Amino acid sequence: MLWLRWLFSRTVRDALNLCRHVERLAHAQADLLSPAAREGLQNATSELRRVLREGANPIAVREQMDAVEDAARQWLLRYPHPRLRENFEVMLVALAVAMGIRTFFLQPFKIPTGSMQPTLFGVTSVNLLQYPDFQPPKGWQRIREWFAGVSYVKVVAKTDGPIQRVDPPVRLLFFNLKQTLWIGGVPHTIWFPPDTGQYDIAVRGGLRPGQYFRKGDTVLHVRVHSGDHLFVDRMTYNFRPPRRGEIIVFETAGIRGLPQDQYYIKRLVALGSERVQIGPDRHVIINGRRLTHLDPGFELVYSFDPDQPPRDSQYSGHVDGQRLAPLFYEHPEGVVVPPGHYMVMGDNTLNSLDSRAWGPLPARNVIGRFWFVYWPITERFGWAPH
Repeated sequence: MLWLRWLFSRTVRDALNLCRHVERLAHAQADLLSPAAREGLQNATSELRRVLREGANPIAVREQMDAVEDAARQWLLRYPHPRLRENFEVMLVALAVAMGIRTFFLQPFKIPTGSMQPTLFGVTSVNLLQYPDFQPPKGWQRIREWFAGVSYVKVVAKTDGPIQRVDPPVRLLFFNLKQTLWIGGVPHTIWFPPDTGQYDIAVRGGLRPGQYFRKGDTVLHVRVHSGDHLFVDRMTYNFRPPRRGEIIVFETAGIRGLPQDQYYIKRLVALGSERVQIGPDRHVIINGRRLTHLDPGFELVYSFDPDQPPRDSQYSGHVDGQRLAPLFYEHPEGVVVPPGHYMVMGDNTLNSLDSRAWGPLPARNVIGRFWFVYWPITERFGWAPH
């Protein structure tokens, strides 16, 4: 008897779903259906619900379900291209969900520069024309490099002539589809070129307008290492303010001296109303207290050897460079961060355009904190480092 009970419960569920579906369509088409059509659909679904309430056997329920389906075929208006319409609706829902996640929860972000190295890497490249004997790896080694974000771009001249122009990449969503170089009036297409950040692939390859090539010459040969792609947590700061030591992403709009349409990523060093100095030992001093590797977020930043000079793309603390005064409140013992602002710095102290140069960051510009590196698959893949 258990199988009969299961069959009946399943039939009841199917019948209720059929009723809801037909009633929803009838409601959506209410202004287009004739009175007779509306009445016919309502009578059919009402009769099916009555049969269900009275606990009729599965055969009677199935018969009434067939009657509802017949009424739907008779009275409901058919939508043109139903499959296309359904797929389009699914795509719209998926897009809405993705946009909602991006706006309120997680936003993808890619590191454009090397200001946060070695914590997070921006795009780096090598012009292989300087190494004519170099041969890109093949097989398994090439697959491993691809997962590590390494791409090779090589262009050989198809004809004699000068470089006339380099078109910007053709993009689809977040991906580069192709980029075209024009040499001697002939297009040279690079398919799926790597994203080189603010530096064009031609610049990284040392190309110049008017540069002349012979047919068969190697025009471009570049090894590009992708910058880290990460998710930004946009939710946490709705419930608490940013904390010292966190890596934050912010908009540059309204910050004097910076492009007005970009996102930057830096480490938060000082909060509003705090007094800041950078000591000769390359440690930041907040309100008279020296930050060290024991402070959360600075475990790696201050792990450098104090006997070694600061080095590019290495943990070297923070270098003042006598640039802290602009746009901050001056103080006999350093500068004071204005209320409602932050001081941010890159971990790559010798190669970071940060608050030391352009001043305080308005708190309203912060969009979230660094959360997870999802590409490439390197030792930095995973959750936020210190």
